[in-house]
Amino acid sequence: MTAALDPATIGTARRWSMLGASVAAQAGASVAINGPAFLIPTWQSERGLSLAAAGTLATMPVAGVMLSLFAWGLLVDRWGERRVMLLGLAGTTVAGVAATRATSVWALGAALLVVGLFAASTSSASGRIVVGWFAPERRGLAMGVRQMAQPLGVAMAAASMALTASRAGVEAATWIPVGATAVALLVVAVLVLDPPRPRRTPELSANPYRVDSFLARVHGVSVLLVVPQFLVWTYSLTWLVTERGWSPGAAGALVASTHVLGALGRIAVGHLSDVVGSRVRPLRWVSVAAGLSMGALALVEPLGVAVVVLVLASMVTVADNGLAFTGVAERAGAYWSGRALGVQNTAQYVAAAAVAPVAGLALTHVGYAATFAVAALFPLAAIPLVPGSDARQVTAR
Repeated sequence: MTAALDPATIGTARRWSMLGASVAAQAGASVAINGPAFLIPTWQSERGLSLAAAGTLATMPVAGVMLSLFAWGLLVDRWGERRVMLLGLAGTTVAGVAATRATSVWALGAALLVVGLFAASTSSASGRIVVGWFAPERRGLAMGVRQMAQPLGVAMAAASMALTASRAGVEAATWIPVGATAVALLVVAVLVLDPPRPRRTPELSANPYRVDSFLARVHGVSVLLVVPQFLVWTYSLTWLVTERGWSPGAAGALVASTHVLGALGRIAVGHLSDVVGSRVRPLRWVSVAAGLSMGALALVEPLGVAVVVLVLASMVTVADNGLAFTGVAERAGAYWSGRALGVQNTAQYVAAAAVAPVAGLALTHVGYAATFAVAALFPLAAIPLVPGSDARQVTAR
């Protein structure tokens, strides 16, 4: 019934409240997916895990997301957004409770994997809420607001989980994602309506991957840009604690603040894309800035100013996501956007799942400066892959 609603019948306040619910859903999922990274120092000290082993455990939710994203995108195209978000958030909450009760590393890893399997549901569904309810000239800003959910979720986890683990133990810290996803589930149940879809036509039903290379190129750019993003997200707190001697609480507070700034940066870049009338031009600019910031971090890593550069790199390396997400959804259209966003995020999470263990080995054997330098090459390689212009858009509503 909700799919038949006309966008004109939905007021501005209701439209933005649904955007807020999408942010809550994605933020809660982000806490569940990324929060374990902030338990790495405690796992090392309390359970005697190596950096590589703790990093692998922390990336289990990411692996779960990677495995299920496309399936959730397919369900979004067939079932609608609201049903998928409710099912996914409920499953994430239940799996999170299981993680709090895990008595072994293997059981914890399995529970975290299931957390990721269900948390992936919010990605395509909440993105379609934005594209479905907002007009094209406002989608960049709206998607920037929606995409700030991921760094905000990381900021919430950084500010709370490391400190809670150090003071009250790991089990207490693992309840934080459970609370975040439970609240998000309630908000979605109260506020979200499925956006309308146009009558199916041959154009809207056509496979957009067969029309041109736009989607494939944007996927490739996003994969390359996710490497420095997840390197900084996963190991910035560990770097501050082990290399700079910061306390877990102080390090968590700084990392949280960088993600708040990153969230605001996504909004600004999204609005910029509306102003310039292009998603790909700002995407190219972000790629250049990400390569330069990571290169600068590699050069100054032994110096005190490295903390400032880390903050800058943390902001820049997350700025691309909303641009790519909006461009993919617009190009794919109403009957392919769930799957296209599923492919987009699956590709990113495949890369992200490899970052933690591979970077953990690199950091152990060659150090932070060299690892940052290698990471700087990935966004530089993305620059020539950015499409030269925005592809012909298919109406996403």
